Amino acid sequence: MALAFPGGPARTSQEVLAGSRILVVDDEPANVRLLTQLLTKAGYQVTGTNDPRQVVDLVSTGNPDLLILDLHMPHLDGFEVMQALRPLLSVERYLPMLIITADDAPAVKQRALAMGARDFLAKPFDSVEALLRIRNLLVTRQLYAQLEREQQRLEEAVEERTRALASTHIEIVYRLARAAEYRDDNTGEHTRRVGRLSGELARTLGLADGDAAMIERAAPLHDVGKVGVPDAILLKPAQLSPGELDIIRTHPAMGARILSGSRVPLLRMAEEIAHAHHERWDGRGYPHGRSGEGIPLAGRIVALADAFDAMTHDRPYKQGIAPDQAREVVEGERGRHFDPQVVDAFGRVFPNLPATLA
Repeated sequence: MALAFPGGPARTSQEVLAGSRILVVDDEPANVRLLTQLLTKAGYQVTGTNDPRQVVDLVSTGNPDLLILDLHMPHLDGFEVMQALRPLLSVERYLPMLIITADDAPAVKQRALAMGARDFLAKPFDSVEALLRIRNLLVTRQLYAQLEREQQRLEEAVEERTRALASTHIEIVYRLARAAEYRDDNTGEHTRRVGRLSGELARTLGLADGDAAMIERAAPLHDVGKVGVPDAILLKPAQLSPGELDIIRTHPAMGARILSGSRVPLLRMAEEIAHAHHERWDGRGYPHGRSGEGIPLAGRIVALADAFDAMTHDRPYKQGIAPDQAREVVEGERGRHFDPQVVDAFGRVFPNLPATLA
């Protein structure tokens, strides 16, 4: 995987991640030693402790990029450690947590995911698998950190540099969106298709060219919040449990928080879309159960474009259906899932829909 950052050439993810700070917490000294040796050899900076009571102070002072945490420990178990860390963490201070445990009970995993864990490693673990899972979590952490730095730069920029810095900011967010998208769409084309179809729907609804173009450019960021959803849930090839559904339904709010606070109109529109694209016309959507015209128009447009594209393309956990079948589903949800006017616009767009979008 290659990452590109402003002012420099593309570098491999391992080059970017070299020197990342990792905190290892396990009451077994042998486990801490093994992970420390493995991770130090891979180029990471490692701090280890056998005492979970030290974790809050170590996170506060050391600002790690990743926490590797055992669940079953004396004094404080892993769940209590995650609870103690909550006041220190936020969307702005994103700390991925990798749980390492021999307990593979579903209830244990669901509880850990609900409390903020991002991945699991089973004991005894394979070294290659461990390094791959750690690298994936650190890539996400690096993207969060880069986005945070760019937001700070924008806030401090003088007026005459706002446009140039905003362009950099948008590029970083698009890269974050693509990082999220590649996790369950290995072509990375879903976001592009949703943007194009959303723009066509907006123009067919009579929106001004500038407004339609804004929606088309902002729509690809609708699922940016998926960076916070563990692969174990996002790629699960089976029906999700109620607890897993609750976790995946956090991604609209997570995406809105990632995009919030910008002065750039495009990112303000993207924030609105990210927050609203899973609301339903009948009020049965999420995260807030808004209904009808209480849902922003851009969100209503992207909701249909996103659903149609998801239905007509394969994902790791399902096969796509034919465009004509998907059109019937969309029309059947007129006035329920989708805004009737947006469905009518889709009916006018569909006969001329390019093959690349169908």
